[in-house]
Amino acid sequence: MALFPFCKASSAGPIRVSRIQLVLCCFLLSLIIYYLHGSRAAARVHPAHPIFHPLEMDRGRKVTDMEVLKGAESQTPAETPWGAPLVWGDSRHSASCRAKFAQREMRIGLLVFVVGTYARFIRRFLYSAETYFLPGQVVTYYILTDNPRPLDPPVKLGPEREMKVVPIVEVPGWERLAHRRMTLLGDAIQKSIDSETDYIFCADVDQEFVAPVRAEILGDLVATLHPELYGMPRNAFPYEDDEGSSAYVEEDEGDFYYTSEFYGGAVSEMYKLARACSLLILQDHADGITARGLEESYLNRYLIDQRPTCVLSPEYSWWDSDLSAQVPVHRLLSLGRQCESYNDKQREHKC
Repeated sequence: MALFPFCKASSAGPIRVSRIQLVLCCFLLSLIIYYLHGSRAAARVHPAHPIFHPLEMDRGRKVTDMEVLKGAESQTPAETPWGAPLVWGDSRHSASCRAKFAQREMRIGLLVFVVGTYARFIRRFLYSAETYFLPGQVVTYYILTDNPRPLDPPVKLGPEREMKVVPIVEVPGWERLAHRRMTLLGDAIQKSIDSETDYIFCADVDQEFVAPVRAEILGDLVATLHPELYGMPRNAFPYEDDEGSSAYVEEDEGDFYYTSEFYGGAVSEMYKLARACSLLILQDHADGITARGLEESYLNRYLIDQRPTCVLSPEYSWWDSDLSAQVPVHRLLSLGRQCESYNDKQREHKC
């Protein structure tokens, strides 16, 4: 049987075909070429993101040749499984959110702990926040510190910006501070922040704003995705696995893993978070238990029970690491964790 039955040779002479027969022949040929090419493309798979390799998860593989646009969109989803926005600063949703909040008068607080050797970061943090953190908005910086001298002379602030220094008792060692930060946050909200701001955000002071962070971050309860665990499977998340801990997370719980570098929300919601986490920490302390991720473990436990209404992409907490996700823009850079990553690689870097 001929491959193309419409194209037959005549004994009387060369092949003669009508226009319709020629079109049908070409159509059949194109179908065969498409099929063969599609089979080869579908058979090619690429290894998953390099983030899987260190955790021996490179068995997860995905097809990337087909539906390229769909694959690209899946890397930057617009919302969480429960319908909360997943914020990317340059998205249409963020633009509409900024337009909505532009019509409202808001007061925003940015709170940092400045203790011990971390005092060396405060001026750099404030200068970067003045440039990039909610420009044009009314912002109060709350500096909870055991030593106000690094703030002298005062940092010059822009219009509608002010700084309030809240003295706290010296807390030597980061681990001890991590056990007290939630209690100190709750106390600060109760004493003054509650009546002075509409939203409050907590940030580690060893960070630097490097691109605009605007009103798209505002929400009732706001959490930020951990950049080294974004896109990872659930079983890679370092949730607390000690069943005796108040921060314990069961195997079927949890959607994302959040960083403690930057989180916030409406003042009333942040007070609930701070009080709940501080009680969990105190309970574990009484039982002689220390969660593996310190404060971050309790934060993640709370955010499983009370899902965030707004989730920030790793653009809002990023550092240079072999494991960190590739994101379009870096907006808030963690100097401390980046230095840890550099030290692990034995790179020469001034921190």
